[in-house]
Amino acid sequence: MHTLKHRVTVRVIAGLAALVAVALLSTSHAVAAHPAGQKPTIVLVHGAFADGSSWNPVIERLQRRGFTAVAVANPLRGVRSDAESLDARLAGIDGPVVLVGHSYGGAVITNVTARSPKVKALVYVAAFAPAKGENAGQLAGKYPGGTLGETLAPVPLPDGSNDLYIKPDLFRQQFAADVPARQAALMAATQRPIRDAALGEASGEPSWTSIPSWFLLAGADKNIPLQAQRFMADRAGSRATVTVDGASHAVAVSRPDTVVKLIARAAG
Repeated sequence: MHTLKHRVTVRVIAGLAALVAVALLSTSHAVAAHPAGQKPTIVLVHGAFADGSSWNPVIERLQRRGFTAVAVANPLRGVRSDAESLDARLAGIDGPVVLVGHSYGGAVITNVTARSPKVKALVYVAAFAPAKGENAGQLAGKYPGGTLGETLAPVPLPDGSNDLYIKPDLFRQQFAADVPARQAALMAATQRPIRDAALGEASGEPSWTSIPSWFLLAGADKNIPLQAQRFMADRAGSRATVTVDGASHAVAVSRPDTVVKLIARAAG
C-alpha cells in the first residue's frame, strides 16, 4: 500500500514538472517569436485638465496603421510620482516603446529613466520638456501669451495643496478653441484636475538628453505659448519639429492626423 502511494505521488510530481517545462518552453518560444523589426508600442500620456480619452482620435488612427497604442492614466499628483507610475506601466509592455506626452505629460515622459532602454523615441505634443531643476509653471510663464492662470478654479485638499480645474465656461476658449463646442463641453465636464504642487515640482535628469525627440507645436496654444514650445524643442535637439498654425492646446483632438504622422516618423 505504501509503495502504491509512493508511485502515485511520484507520477503526480512528474506530471507537474512536465507541465511546468511545457509552460517555460512556450514562454521562451513567445519571447523568441518577437521579430527584430517589430513596431513599437505607442504609449500616450495625457496632461492636466484631460484624461486618456483625449487620445482617442490619435489611437484610432494609430490602430489603422497597425500600431498597438496604450493611453495611460496619469495621476497628475507630482512629477516624480507620476513618472514612477508610468515607469511601472512600461514594465508590463514587451518590446520597444515610443513615449508620447501632451502638456504636463511631457514633463512626466521627461522624467522616466528606469525603463529608458526600451524607450526608442520621445514625442512632445504641445508639451513641456523641462531641463533638470525646471518646473512646468516656470516654463509656461517664460514667454508672453499664456492665459491659463486666470481661468483656474482651485479646490483645497487636506494636505494644504490644491486641485486645479479650468472653469467650465472658460474651458473651450482656453484649452480647445478649435474643437467643436459640444465636444469641448464634454471635455470640460470630464477634465481631471492637477495638483498645484505638481506644476511647481522641479524636474529631474531629462530623458531627452539620451533619447531622440520629436516635437509638435500648437500655434495658438494659450496654456504653453508657442515661443516656449519652440524654445524647448530647440534645446532638446528635436529630430523634427512640426508647427500646427492655429491649433489650440488640444491639438491631439483637433488635428489628430498631423499628430499621428509625427508619431509614425518617430516610430521609424
